[in-house]
Amino acid sequence: MKELSTKLLVIGGGPGGYVAAIRAGQLGIPTVLVEGERLGGTCLTIGCIPSKALIHAAEVFEQARHNAAGSALGVRAGEPTLDLAQTVRWKDGIVQRLTGGVGGLLRKAGVQVLQGWATIEDGKTVSVRMAGEGGEVRRVRCEHLLLATGSEPVALPSMPFGGAIWSSTDALSPDVLPRRLVVVGAGYIGLELGIAYRKLGVEVTVVEAAQRVLPSYDEELTQPVLESLKKSGVVLHLGCSVQGWDAGQGVHVRNARADEFALPADRVLVAVGRRPRTSGFGLESLQLDMAGRHVAIDAHCRTSMRGVWAIGDVTGEPMLAHRAMAQGECVAEQIAGHARRFEPMAIPAVCFTDPEVVVVGKTPAEARAAGLECIDAAFPFAANGRAMTLEATGGFVRVVARRDNHLIVGWQAVGRNVSELAAAFGQSIEMGARLEDVGHTIHAHPTLGEAVQEAALRALGQALHI
Repeated sequence: MKELSTKLLVIGGGPGGYVAAIRAGQLGIPTVLVEGERLGGTCLTIGCIPSKALIHAAEVFEQARHNAAGSALGVRAGEPTLDLAQTVRWKDGIVQRLTGGVGGLLRKAGVQVLQGWATIEDGKTVSVRMAGEGGEVRRVRCEHLLLATGSEPVALPSMPFGGAIWSSTDALSPDVLPRRLVVVGAGYIGLELGIAYRKLGVEVTVVEAAQRVLPSYDEELTQPVLESLKKSGVVLHLGCSVQGWDAGQGVHVRNARADEFALPADRVLVAVGRRPRTSGFGLESLQLDMAGRHVAIDAHCRTSMRGVWAIGDVTGEPMLAHRAMAQGECVAEQIAGHARRFEPMAIPAVCFTDPEVVVVGKTPAEARAAGLECIDAAFPFAANGRAMTLEATGGFVRVVARRDNHLIVGWQAVGRNVSELAAAFGQSIEMGARLEDVGHTIHAHPTLGEAVQEAALRALGQALHI
């Protein structure tokens, strides 16, 4: 068995792992990264990036269909057709360019990448079964071990993945469009993909155990999404549980009154959540402290074993690529001797539904629950000139700030393209901005960002355009 030694060994080449490795390499730390599949992990290969590509393609197709029927803009076009195979190839091309780019960045940083599957022997030793026909095994000894193994979709016991039962991964590379798709779960993954398929002309039905869509989000924010779902023709069965599936009748569902009925379906997308990937690579041998299903870490991303670190989805919620990236950078700099802690003021969360939803920091309800006396104010896109020119007047921007000193503690928005406001929201909270700071900053006109300024001004009682 070939052996090699390194200062840092990273298991997992997703957003957290590859960022940690690149930053470590930049800091002169000898680093080895082990990845069994493609660099980029779930996010780049079967998650964030390909799903947004599919969402964009669906939006373009829907807009073309809208124009075929005639639009208020005077745009006319013929009835569009969809070359699904070309759409998937286009999406895969984006993924390939990005994963190739990650490989180039790792090489530039001097990181040694081992394509294979890791098995932990102890906190300083990992064996790697290399990909390829030979199945060569290498042993890597390290001073620091970083766990960045990510997460995996949760299957339902009554409906394991395979065949007609799709995971989110399957839904991103369809060979044909189903006529009828049932989506189990109205969280952000289920709704993002369900809306995309509806725009592509598929009959979509969503089943959710909770009484509303996006149940982990503020209800006021999700109301425009609910209205959009109904307008688009997506059928909703809320407060219902799935009992199983068969090819003859479809998905068997039970409602709150214990009535059972079946929903015909050609494909079923199960999107009921993700769980940390903690099995299959010898993690249990370390006997780390766990917090439920995920690895417990402190504010430095250290586990209960010295020299063993963990970042990203394997450490639990929020399971977001940008959280993993920030944690990876934090760990690399600590190994290099820098004083760092992972204690962000806020982590943005974005739903790429139609309309989009952004939450950064505390909602009004969360502020009250934290014992803060706050003021909040919203500015509607219906009063924003740029939103009118984009035919996107639904939704609003809302700010939450302390009543005593006007320190901003939260931002929320719902509307078209509001994901692009997340950076401004996060920056204002991280830098300790007050309502006056945002309200008295000159915002370019006409832009959607003016709604951010107007929300702050409204909270101050100085609203200009409403």
